Amino acid sequence: MKKKILLFADVGVDDIVALIYGYLSDDIELVGVVADYGNVPRTRAIQTANYLMTYVPEDKKFPIIGGAEIPMTAQEPTYYPEIHGEYGLGPIIPDKLVDTTENFFEIVNIIQQYDGELTIVNVGRLTSLATMYILYPGLMDTVKDVYVMGGAFWVPGNVTAVSEANFYSDPVAARLVMNYGNNLTIIPLNVTDYSIVTPEMVDYIDSKGRTELLKPLLDYYYAFYKKRNPDIQGSPVHDAITLMAPLFEDMFTFKELPVFIVTTEGRVNQGQSITDIRPYIKFGEDAKKHRIAFGFDYKKFYSRFMSVMTGEVFE
Repeated sequence: MKKKILLFADVGVDDIVALIYGYLSDDIELVGVVADYGNVPRTRAIQTANYLMTYVPEDKKFPIIGGAEIPMTAQEPTYYPEIHGEYGLGPIIPDKLVDTTENFFEIVNIIQQYDGELTIVNVGRLTSLATMYILYPGLMDTVKDVYVMGGAFWVPGNVTAVSEANFYSDPVAARLVMNYGNNLTIIPLNVTDYSIVTPEMVDYIDSKGRTELLKPLLDYYYAFYKKRNPDIQGSPVHDAITLMAPLFEDMFTFKELPVFIVTTEGRVNQGQSITDIRPYIKFGEDAKKHRIAFGFDYKKFYSRFMSVMTGEVFE
């Protein structure tokens, strides 16, 4: 049975790679995409999601839902065109801008429609997801499971020395989700930084013709990463691996631990994700724990990512 997934995304390059993987996969049914601010403003995220729909087969199309425009911190969002492009499409500028979107509360209908079968995957800022926990906590408890790309647990961040972008950009929302979310799995930089797609992989995928978008997107993305870190071997597809996680949990090793998010604004540790990994610490029965991915099997990622993206079987 296909995994029914509602995706919350801020529509940058790696979000779009995840979306491409989602509609090419025979094991995923995307039932909707919530387009949020983040890598680009919300308006452009919605326009880009509509542009992407022109590539999605008719039998796999899904509703686009307008998500959050600003974070719960009331800070002005920072966008990243140097990483993701003006529209989150790297060098691509959509030739036709369409703003069509469903009302935010269509999320309620989707959760009710797939009662007990729905998986939520959040690969962008957590503002829209946190809003659902504020407004509909009981309804959110009916969601089968929730996967969040975010955090950096005792490894370097990608916005500050200790903070990852999704948690940093709205730490209040991140803390809300940590405090009120159930059946929650966190896929942090600890593993996503290693989900590398090399230029050789990109070229091979492109030669197979299942998607013409991947190469310009990841060539642009890789150019940024290579400039920042000349030793890097390819592009980390943080969001694609998070979308894959509900299908292939055997790619990871997990620990169940309580999570604390620093909400102090304007400091190096804004949005830092903290847990206590000391082996001798015992948590009380009432401690709220979440499953955190700490280990990662790259070979399994490689074979499964390449199989879907090329239509061939990789062992």
